[in-house]
Amino acid sequence: MIKTLQHYLELIKFSHTVFALPFALVAVLTATHGSPTLPQVFWVIVAMAGARSGAMGFNRWLDRKFDAENPRTSKRPSVTGAINPLAILMMTGGSYSVLVIASAQLNPLAFYLSPVAIFLTAFYSFTKRFTNYSHLFLGIAIGAAPVAAWIAVTGKISVAALTLGTSVLFWIAGFDVLYALQDLEFDRQTGLFSIPARFGIQGSLLIARVFHAITVLMWLLFYYWSGLNYWFALGLLVGTCLLFWEHWLIRDGKLEKLDMAFFNMNGYISLTIFMFTCLACWL
Repeated sequence: MIKTLQHYLELIKFSHTVFALPFALVAVLTATHGSPTLPQVFWVIVAMAGARSGAMGFNRWLDRKFDAENPRTSKRPSVTGAINPLAILMMTGGSYSVLVIASAQLNPLAFYLSPVAIFLTAFYSFTKRFTNYSHLFLGIAIGAAPVAAWIAVTGKISVAALTLGTSVLFWIAGFDVLYALQDLEFDRQTGLFSIPARFGIQGSLLIARVFHAITVLMWLLFYYWSGLNYWFALGLLVGTCLLFWEHWLIRDGKLEKLDMAFFNMNGYISLTIFMFTCLACWL
């Protein structure tokens, strides 16, 4: 059972939850002025888990042929047979059902929009087959998380929620471009689309920098619209420095430090913004 659980956690890349969930909680805290109810926090986390697990399950099922051909991904449970395709589809359907059920516990608008969340998170997996800008579609899917969390606790959409969601959109798209650098040659050989496959290493580094510059701008707009105090502004400063350091690590196009730039730095960024949001709401 432990081994099977490990396979499923690897399938959905559970460790990568550190990217989106903190920003969803930033939305929850900001929208409720630091006073969400326990049921709200619980059901938002459950909905996030359902959406993310469903999206990753569908992606692994749909891409298993390409993953088998790519040396970097050939050991994934969806490829090795550790989890069979039918089980992956069942997990995907179950996860999306959890999302719908959790949304129904929050408010009617969250429930009515849950099919939109399913569409966005599933559609991304198709985009690498026809557009170089699949990274932006991934950003849209994950950037919808804080907007959805805002709706979940308020029952409405606000400008602040949209700016926070847009910041996550370009943040995710930027570091996904960097992550895709390691598959540049494979994508070209197999006919998959990506910014690295289209623009090469140096062009991709520049595009990722532009995306992250937009991220910082959106953070500043969110700070303006949210009404959070100077603690949040300090968090944005730290987050911006971490983004700069992320790009500095791979400034020469060498990928030896890509794991640190991709996972470590972006994990630090999301947790930093979340922690300083807590300070802004509670101090």
